[in-house]
Amino acid sequence: MTNMASRSRLFQRARLGGVVLALSLTLSACGFHLRGDGGHYTLPFPTMYVGLPESSPLAVDLKRNINANGSTTVVKTAKEAEGIIEVISNPEHTKTKTILSLNSNGRVRQYLLSYSIVFRVLNKQGVELLGPTSIALSRPIDFNETQLLAKEQEEALLYKDMQTDLVQQMMRRIAAIKMTRMSVPASTPNPAPTQSAPAVPIL
Repeated sequence: MTNMASRSRLFQRARLGGVVLALSLTLSACGFHLRGDGGHYTLPFPTMYVGLPESSPLAVDLKRNINANGSTTVVKTAKEAEGIIEVISNPEHTKTKTILSLNSNGRVRQYLLSYSIVFRVLNKQGVELLGPTSIALSRPIDFNETQLLAKEQEEALLYKDMQTDLVQQMMRRIAAIKMTRMSVPASTPNPAPTQSAPAVPIL
């Protein structure tokens, strides 16, 4: 009886695992992506430069996503790049934590975490292809004085989640850039002069 029960439980777990796997494959086939799953973006540049410090967590995440798309390579200097991401407002300097609500005793019950960026995209000639673009994200977080360490970890995870979301939104905007080439219209030859009909004398 014990062996039969064990086999039954193993069979049920195998069936459950198969259902979960089938559901995941179905969602992937439909183009569904979980939050944080990068998807695929075709960027209009063969090479790109990211104007953020090398040590920036956002820069690391953004470069990884750019390289992962397969058709674009991140380069180390702006001179080497066909597309340049210029960061006007760095999220690492602008992220904030403000009080969202208080409890009946006047103590903090919730904070609001904010994370935002302003950036633009230039080509190697310095022509602006995407004007200053602002992306602002926020997440609420409950506060509990008795769980300070757990809340610090939760706060770090929420900032990481916003960073992932931010990168995906930047990738979508960059992928939407239309590369237009200014062409000089060919000069058209002057039309041959038309011969006017001989004047008819008036009698």
